[in-house]
Amino acid sequence: MPILNVHSKEADWVDPDAVPRPVVTYGFITDDFGAIELDLHRHAKGQIILAQRGALSCEVEGGLWIVPPRSAIWIPGGALHSVKASGVLEGYNAFVGPDIEAGLPQRCCALSVTPLLRELLTRAATLPVLYEETGANARLVSVLLDEIATARVEDLHLPMPGDARLRRVVELLMDAPADRGTLDVWARRAGLSERTLGRLIHRETGMSFGRWRQQLAVMLAVKWLAGGASIQQVAGDLGYESVPSFVTMFRKALGTSPGRYMAERHASRH
Repeated sequence: MPILNVHSKEADWVDPDAVPRPVVTYGFITDDFGAIELDLHRHAKGQIILAQRGALSCEVEGGLWIVPPRSAIWIPGGALHSVKASGVLEGYNAFVGPDIEAGLPQRCCALSVTPLLRELLTRAATLPVLYEETGANARLVSVLLDEIATARVEDLHLPMPGDARLRRVVELLMDAPADRGTLDVWARRAGLSERTLGRLIHRETGMSFGRWRQQLAVMLAVKWLAGGASIQQVAGDLGYESVPSFVTMFRKALGTSPGRYMAERHASRH
């Protein structure tokens, strides 16, 4: 992902693990030139990625997370992860040293971003890479860490199986989410019995086939809506026969309608 530190003259990316500071923050912005993909990699420092505009997805050691506007993802230090996005993307990366004792999450999770957390990341991104660690800077970093530690966790996580046969099924489902084939249909496609496929999915993800596919639909819906797709387009692309049935599913999963969900996120940028 092309990274631009938009708030300073130091526009070149510096490996955050090489910076001797407890927190290193960068702003980033990409142009609308198509898909962006960062292959599997890891940092010694923990990482929070805030999406101000656009949406990205991260796969982290057995799980897939969607990060819509006004949300962020926390990736613990040392966790192997990849990042995908498309179109315009704008936001912030903050890297936190592994020796920081601030009650930060121990596992990867999606976080809801408060206006204060957003402003703290914005302010931290204006600091020089080798900022002074005393006075106002120390207080800024301390409050930033407190806000990350207390951020509300969002349910935008999809367990990803490790079994090669299931991974193939998952890839097909993600490529064709409108395919409403039953468990039996997908089992035949994978060369498995219906019972075996159901057992494997539950063992690998902790979910039934139907629950897993619904969670995939929720996450794809959030990603597509953040990219500018209409509710009607998303409902059709997910294979729903009507918009109301899609809206009902979305509201049950996330507690609000898709229109209000996205409106709240766009409004939070102002």
